[in-house]
Amino acid sequence: MDQINPIIKTDYPDPDVIRVGHTYYMVSTTMHFFPGGVILRSYDLVHWEIVTYVFRRLDSTPAQCLEGEQNIYGRGMWAASLRFHEGRFYICFSAYDTGRTYLFTANQAEGPWERHDVQGVYHHGSLFFDHGKTYIIWGMNQIHMTEMNEELTAPKKNGLCRILIEEQADVYLGYEGSHFYRIHDKYYLFVIHWPKYGMARRTQACFLSDHLEGEFKGGDIFDDDIGFYNQGVAQGGIVSTPKGEWFGILFQDHGAVGRIPVLVPVTWDHDWPVFGDCKKMPQHFDIESTRPDYEYKPLYASGFFTGKKDENGKPELINVWQWNHEPNDSLWWRTDNNGLAIKTGKISINLTQAVNTLTQRMMYPVSSAEVTLDVSELQNGDYAGICALQGCYGLVGVTRATGCYYLVMWSRRMEDTSLSDLSLDCMPGMECYRVPIEGDSVSLKIKADFRDMKDMAEFYYKQNNQWNLAGNQHLVFKLDHFTGCRYGLFLYSTSNTGGTAVFHDFKYYNGEQL
Repeated sequence: MDQINPIIKTDYPDPDVIRVGHTYYMVSTTMHFFPGGVILRSYDLVHWEIVTYVFRRLDSTPAQCLEGEQNIYGRGMWAASLRFHEGRFYICFSAYDTGRTYLFTANQAEGPWERHDVQGVYHHGSLFFDHGKTYIIWGMNQIHMTEMNEELTAPKKNGLCRILIEEQADVYLGYEGSHFYRIHDKYYLFVIHWPKYGMARRTQACFLSDHLEGEFKGGDIFDDDIGFYNQGVAQGGIVSTPKGEWFGILFQDHGAVGRIPVLVPVTWDHDWPVFGDCKKMPQHFDIESTRPDYEYKPLYASGFFTGKKDENGKPELINVWQWNHEPNDSLWWRTDNNGLAIKTGKISINLTQAVNTLTQRMMYPVSSAEVTLDVSELQNGDYAGICALQGCYGLVGVTRATGCYYLVMWSRRMEDTSLSDLSLDCMPGMECYRVPIEGDSVSLKIKADFRDMKDMAEFYYKQNNQWNLAGNQHLVFKLDHFTGCRYGLFLYSTSNTGGTAVFHDFKYYNGEQL
C-alpha cells in the first residue's frame, strides 16, 4: 500500500502509540479542550478514528471553567504516555494549569477510565514497565528516570532515580518528549530536540543502553522535513506490527492547522533503529492492514448529536466535537428540531472567554464549515456565530444593539502582538465589518486554506441565496493556545447575561469541494 504523509491531516500532536493484538491505539494532547485525552484506533497505522476520551473533566477549577477572565489556554493536558500492561491500559500525563500528574487506567480502551493522582510533575513522561517494576522517564534538557511505587502514585522510597542523558549542544529546544522501551533486551530512549546546528529544525534522537543503570549512548537518528518548509518530523512513539515490522508515529508542525502525525518505517541495524530510508522519509512504503475491509469513521462530522444520551443524561455529541474549556452543562441543550442551543451565564471580554464554545479541528490542506444561526433570543450586547478559534482569531456572526441585528466580522490579528506573546486573551480584537440584517436567522460560513502555509480563513454570510464575503483572517500557530486552529460555534454577552443562540444544520466540508 502506498503511503501519503501526513497520515492524519489535522492537529493530533505528541502521539504515543501501542498495539494490542491486531489493533493499534494512539493518544494525543488535547490541552484546554474538553473532553480531553483523545484515544484513536487503527488497524493499519494509516487510517484512524476516535475511540473515546479519557476524561470528561479534570479538577473543575475556575480557570478550567473559564470563570471571570481566567483560562487554561496552552496549558491543561500535555504529552500523554499510553501503555498496555498485564491486561490493563494506562495513560499518564501532567497538566500545566494545575501542576499535577494524572494516571488513568482501564480494562479496555473504550473505558471506563479510572483516575489516580500521582505525586510530582513529570514533563513529557513515558511510563515503562520492566521486570515487575514501573518507571517514569521524563524531563527537558535533563532526562530523568524515576522508579514508582507499586500503586504508581509516588516515587518509590529508595527506588532507582537517575539522569539518563543531558543536553550538551547549542539548541533552541533541549531534549524532551521521552518515549522509552525495552527491545531486543536493550533499553531505548527516544527524544526530540531543536539544535541550532545543521538545518536548525526539530530532530528525532535515540539513546541506547544494555542496562537501566548503564550509560545511554546515541544521538540524532532522523532529520527530515519531507519537503515542508524546514519543519522537522519528530517526537512520538514506535510500534511493531503482528509480523514484526516496526514503524514510528511522529508529528510535524504545519503552520496554523497545527501539528500533524506522520508515519515513518523503522528498521534495525545492529540493534540501532533506522528511521526511513537512510534517515530520510521514503515517498512510498508498504504496510498491511489487520482488518482490510474495515470502514473508519471520519475525524470530522456534520451535525451535532448521535441520538443517544451520555452518562449524565445530556444529549451525546458526535465524538469529533470538543468544548473549548470545561462546559457548563446547565447552559446548553438540544432543541426539539435537533439544534444546539447555548445560553450565556457571564459577561465576557471577548470570544476566547466565551463558555460553551463547541469546536472541531480544521483539516489540511483545505476545509470549510457552515451553520444556520437563530438569533431571535439574543440580548443587546450579545455576539453569536462561527469562529476560527485561536489566539489570533476571526469570527463572523450576529450582534444585537438597541433591538436591531447586525452581521459583523471581528478579527484579532498577528500584528497586534509577537509570536511568543501570551497576553492575547486580554485583547478584545477589532470589528472589521458590519451591516444590518433583518429576520431571525442567518447562514454563516468559514473557508480555511492551509496550502503552502497560506494559513488564511475567509468569513461569509448568506443573503438573497448568495454567499457574501465579510472579511478574512491570517491564521497563526502561537504558543498562547498551542493548538491548531478550529471551527467554533460561540455565544457571549458583553452587557447582560441570559441571551440564547440556536445553531442548526452544521455542515463540514473537507477537501476541494468547498
